[in-house]
Amino acid sequence: MTDLQSSANVVALLDVSPPHGGQLVNRMMRGQMRIAVQERAEELTKVELNPFNLSDIELLAHGAMSPLTGFMGQTDYERVVGEMRLSNNLLWSLPVTLPVDRETASGFQIGQEIALCEEGRVLAVMEVAELFEYDKRREAELVYGTTDESHPSVSRLLHQGDILVGGEIWVVDLPAAASIEFPELRHTPAQTRRMFARRGWRRIVGFQTRNPIHRAHEYIQKAALEIVDGLFIHPLVGETKPDDIPADVRIASYQAILRDYYPADSVLLGVFPAAMRYAGPREAIFHALVRKNYGCTHFIVGRDHAGVGDYYGTYDAQLIFDTFKRDEVGIEILPFDYTFYCKKCGMVVSSKTCPHDRENWIFLSGTQVREMLERGEMLPPEFTRPEVSKVLIDGIKARNNNDSP
Repeated sequence: MTDLQSSANVVALLDVSPPHGGQLVNRMMRGQMRIAVQERAEELTKVELNPFNLSDIELLAHGAMSPLTGFMGQTDYERVVGEMRLSNNLLWSLPVTLPVDRETASGFQIGQEIALCEEGRVLAVMEVAELFEYDKRREAELVYGTTDESHPSVSRLLHQGDILVGGEIWVVDLPAAASIEFPELRHTPAQTRRMFARRGWRRIVGFQTRNPIHRAHEYIQKAALEIVDGLFIHPLVGETKPDDIPADVRIASYQAILRDYYPADSVLLGVFPAAMRYAGPREAIFHALVRKNYGCTHFIVGRDHAGVGDYYGTYDAQLIFDTFKRDEVGIEILPFDYTFYCKKCGMVVSSKTCPHDRENWIFLSGTQVREMLERGEMLPPEFTRPEVSKVLIDGIKARNNNDSP
C-alpha cells in the first residue's frame, strides 16, 4: 500500500493555529491514482457503512479528525476509551471505529484490502490492520457515562457488530450527502483556514450547535465576537435524534438570523458533517479539537454541551477541560453560563449577571419549543427572533405535509 500512502499528503499549515497533532491530514485521492483505486475496489470485499461511519469517512477524508488517518486499532481504541488519549499520548476523547458482525469479520485477513461503501458505491479502500473484540458496556460506561439503552448512542453501540476493524483508509469518493446537502457550506478544514486567512482573521471562535439559534445563543456568540476577529458558526448536520429540528430547517433559520442581525464581515457559516454522539463532556472535547483542525483559536462551550436527557451535569462539559493542560487542548475554551431573557433587566443576561428571581426569566424547554412549533405558534420574541420562528414554523409544516400519506 506504499503507493497509496504516498498520496495521503499532508496539507501545509496556512496560519498560526496548528491542527491537532501538528499536521492537517488529507486522505482524499486524486487524479489517475483515484481512478485506479476505484477500479480495483470493485473487485474487493465490500462493507456497507452506517450513518455514523459515513460521517466519519467525510471527516477523515479532509483531515477534520486529524491526526487520525482511519479507523482505530486496538491500542488507540483502548487508550481513548480508558484515558482519552491516543497511543502516542495525544489527547483524543471519542473512539472512531468500524464495527462489523462476526460473520463478516471471519472473512477478513490481516493485510487484506476491503472497500467501504454507501449502498454499493465505493467510498474508500481500507487495509485491514487489526480485527479485535471489545467490551461494549465498558465503552458505554466510560464514554457515555451510562449503560442505559435509553441513551441513543448507548443503544446504537450495544446493538452494533461485535468486532472492530482497524486500519488506514484512502478515500475515493465522499458520501452522497456531501454533494446533496448544503454543498456550498461544506467547507473543509483546509478551505476554512484559507477563508480565515483571506479575511485577515487570526483569532477565530467556533460555535457548535444542533439547534436553531435562540436569543441566548446570539448573546453568547456576540459576547465572544467582542474578543476575537471572527465567528465561525458551525452547526452539525449529520445524524441526530428523530425529534431534533431537521438540518435543512435549522440551516434556513441560521441564514435568516445572520442576514438581519450579524455583521457579514465578522461571521462565517459552515456545516459540520459529523453525527451526534450525545457524549456530553467527552464530545465537548471532540468538538473543540475538531474546530482546532478547522482553524479556530477559541471555542464556545455552553450549558449542557452535547448532552441528552439527564445523563450529564449542567456544566460537566466545561469542567472536563480543567482535567487537561491548556497546551494539550490547544484551543482556548470560552465557558458561558446559563443565559436567558430577563423581563426586569430588559435584555438577555446570564445567571452570573442577573440578580432577579426566575419569575422574571423567559426560557422554554426543548419540548415546549417543539410543541409550539408543531401548533404553528410563534415563539416569544424574547426567546427567538421572529424571523427564526417563521422559518421554523414553515419548515416543520412542510415536513409534516411531506410525511402525510
